[in-house]
Amino acid sequence: MQTALFWFRRDLRLEDNVGLFHALKSGLPVIPVFVFDTDILNQLQDKADKRVDLIYQRLLVLQETLHKHNVGLVVKCGTPAQIIPKLCETYHVKEVFCNEDYEPHAMARDKEIKHLLAIKNIAFRTYKDQVVFAKNEVLKPDGKPYTIYTPYAKKWKAMLLEHAFEPVSSELLLQNFIHDLPSIMPTLTEIGFQPTGICWEQPYLEPHILKNYAETRNFPSMQDGTTKLSVHLRFGTIGIRKMVKMAMQADEVFLSELIWREFFMMILVHFPHVIQYAFKPNYEAIPWRNNEAEFLKWCAGNTGYPIVDAGMRELNATGLMHNRVRMVTASFLVKHLLIDWRWGEAYFAQKLLDYDLSANNGNWQWAAGCGCDAAPYFRVFNPTEQTKRFDSQLTYIRKWVPEINELTYPKPMIEHAFARNRVLETYKKALGSLI
Repeated sequence: MQTALFWFRRDLRLEDNVGLFHALKSGLPVIPVFVFDTDILNQLQDKADKRVDLIYQRLLVLQETLHKHNVGLVVKCGTPAQIIPKLCETYHVKEVFCNEDYEPHAMARDKEIKHLLAIKNIAFRTYKDQVVFAKNEVLKPDGKPYTIYTPYAKKWKAMLLEHAFEPVSSELLLQNFIHDLPSIMPTLTEIGFQPTGICWEQPYLEPHILKNYAETRNFPSMQDGTTKLSVHLRFGTIGIRKMVKMAMQADEVFLSELIWREFFMMILVHFPHVIQYAFKPNYEAIPWRNNEAEFLKWCAGNTGYPIVDAGMRELNATGLMHNRVRMVTASFLVKHLLIDWRWGEAYFAQKLLDYDLSANNGNWQWAAGCGCDAAPYFRVFNPTEQTKRFDSQLTYIRKWVPEINELTYPKPMIEHAFARNRVLETYKKALGSLI
């Protein structure tokens, strides 16, 4: 009996899953598969990685749901180039279905998989799922990619009105999975990782959060100030089409955040040099100080600036950080300490539960002023003023820096006015007439 294989990746859900929808409509019984990619896992030094634990817990939820339909989930650990062709042989697979991924590593992986399967006369079918508009859909009139957010967002919104989009009903076709297939699920320990104590939570959004999003999103102490769905968007446990429809009905500001996400994905595809270098090449001339001792103080949340320290401690403890505070902490590292934005980007990549290469890279380059921004270099956040505006009662700060009024709390490691003058002079000297 010939079968189809659906390969879960950044789309760990059964509902509104485009690739899964097409697999289940293919006329072939479908085998659901997930691969723990050792090319990625081997780069993770901390074997108590919360992200791996979250993915594992989510797979257990998927497995439980599939079991209700008498369907098993096949989970393997290894390189996809080895695992996928081998599974195709084992289960007599005629077609492999999955959703597109736009990171360079993923695109190279899929190109290799497609080639390996073509040799065996197996079709490799990919679909747009994690974005509303993919890499080459929102372009300038001359066919070139946008490099500034505002005109990109304007075109994106115009296209949204022109193109009807609806969630797909993949969850209604689960009877088309192959039945009586036993689950294959290694333990977390067998994958090489340890439980972290983190608990998977189903994505859910109270309507009032979106309704008040523009007024509440910048205040880190507000429990319902943000959607808290970034992790779910990252792993695809909630569909982007559902989020956009909700945003269109509730809040323009939240919709703009979703557009930023796709903008950075598009930038990464068209300008892959941003992974290692500044989007604006002339910013490579900036002479970073890169003081390692100062960097370690920033990492640990011991800078003497309470809002910076609160953010870093929240990140280290939970794997999350409020978006306003992310901007403040990033600006502090780059502008106050003159430490290369790539150092901060790498640290966030190590810690963030919602780590996404394109968004992390794009936002760090935004903070450094070297990314897709019209007037960036002189933006230097004042941590004290940011505190007055967004945590005036010190509610957020006291949660993460309880010793704020104790003698043990460090003095500010650098004076703001001095740091601001230093970074502006450094940028001006390095960039010269280009700014």
